[in-house]
Amino acid sequence: MAYTAIGGLGIFILGMKFLSDSLQLLSGGVIRKVISSLTSNRFLAVLVGISVTAFVQSSTISTVMVVGLVNAGLMQLTQAIGFILGANIGTTVTGWILAIKIGKYGLLLVGLGIFPMLFSKNDRITATARVIVALGLIFFGLEIMSDAFRPLRSDERFMNLMLLLDAQSLISILGCVFIGCLLTMAVQSSSAMLGITIALAATGAIPFHTAVALVMGENIGTTITAQLAAIGGSVAARRTAMAHSVFNVVGVCIIVIIFSPFVALVESLVPGTANFANEVGDRPYIAAHIAFAHSMFNITATLIVLPFLGLLAKLVINMVPDKEGGPKGSFKYVGAPGSMPIAIGVGMVFEELKKMQGRVHKALRHAGSFLQRDLKGHEKFYRKVKAIEEQTDIIQHEITTFTVALMQGGKSTKEQSDRAYAYVRAADELESIADYALSLCSYMRRLEKNDLDYSADAWNDLHNFHHELFAFYNLVCKVFHSEAEINKSLIRNEAKRLNDLADSIRRAHLDRMKAGSCNALPALTFSDMAVAMRRIKNHTVNLYEALAEEDE
Repeated sequence: MAYTAIGGLGIFILGMKFLSDSLQLLSGGVIRKVISSLTSNRFLAVLVGISVTAFVQSSTISTVMVVGLVNAGLMQLTQAIGFILGANIGTTVTGWILAIKIGKYGLLLVGLGIFPMLFSKNDRITATARVIVALGLIFFGLEIMSDAFRPLRSDERFMNLMLLLDAQSLISILGCVFIGCLLTMAVQSSSAMLGITIALAATGAIPFHTAVALVMGENIGTTITAQLAAIGGSVAARRTAMAHSVFNVVGVCIIVIIFSPFVALVESLVPGTANFANEVGDRPYIAAHIAFAHSMFNITATLIVLPFLGLLAKLVINMVPDKEGGPKGSFKYVGAPGSMPIAIGVGMVFEELKKMQGRVHKALRHAGSFLQRDLKGHEKFYRKVKAIEEQTDIIQHEITTFTVALMQGGKSTKEQSDRAYAYVRAADELESIADYALSLCSYMRRLEKNDLDYSADAWNDLHNFHHELFAFYNLVCKVFHSEAEINKSLIRNEAKRLNDLADSIRRAHLDRMKAGSCNALPALTFSDMAVAMRRIKNHTVNLYEALAEEDE
């Protein structure tokens, strides 16, 4: 029995893994766009959580991803809590998939999908075939587990144990919740435990009450993954994981208090009697009852908590206080990137790129302020640019390391590979722009150190070139927003105009040198500053090309 049950569970888990990976491949850039659409609107965050979890078929993957986004500073606590509430609803789709009574056709689905999966050259056809194979493996694995558990309904020792855990008394209910929680923590998959629960219930080994109590425990057990992911992370990440645990624990406690009415309500709403047994002893209706109970619990709990999202956030803030000197939330991925879904990992890189672009924007703006010699206290702008340049060095290294490990860890489509390469290149270009912004400030400090100056015309040329360059960078960075489309010819024309402007500034500079109004050291420094700004222009063009090619 153990041999068969473990084999069936292995096939079931393999099917869930195939299904998750295949749906991510089919989703293309949808997951990235959905995540980037998150705002402070709690209802939108819930909808995003539902849709992403339905895509990846794993609340564990979704919640770990959210902890990573919060840890990176890409998502606020209230957004993350709303997302997690939605993920709890999205994961109930698994129960409905398992409730479909086509277990005997599992091998047929595997046979239909295996050949296009192995031999097709089209990524989308391959991914679709993998979905069919995955569903076949899930149903076949569930069928094997059901067959393995069928003798338990007549096993005296097992039935005596079930008398203690029949979920008819408070102690018995809590015992079932504890067992469901413990086993889910051990297996690290609520979907796998849900499959085992449905298999046991469908064969008549456990009654409906016991199955519901086990599912409640599984809801608590699945939060351990986010808790583990948050270890060593920022305070915000640990608060997000704590919010997940608090929400599920409180929800389960409420259901335990009203357990009998809750089970009776599910029984009255779902057609058929849950514990009805057919002529061979199987229970054909109980899987749908379990799936409905799972969905009803999560949807109801979410609707109750949603208006009090702010209070839940305050509660977890008090539970996980901010420690001075703790991590501030730099870009740090959660767990091994090789095990992270590629579609989600690439989306996280894009969100980090957007944040990096904003920092480089500040660096360019501060560099322009530092060029204003008459600006009071302008030295502080140099320190700001230097700090941003150091941050972009770290972020660029982390993005590159993460993306390489991510792409090596699993199968990706050509679109995902191209996008990942484009993001690595974009990060490199942004880091180079920050470098030259700092170089511009360093040349300015050289002037001040040697008490050198330029004519009013020279200063006007530098300020004007920087102003035009800053506007060009802002224009290019509109490609970070999916709703903005920029004509390539416009970028080329602007780049050519800046080249012509740089040439005219250089000619004017040579004329001043010939006239003797500019000595050797300030002349050299002026040339270095002009070259630095021209390099910023070149890297900005490269940034546009990297991101424009990614969108093609």
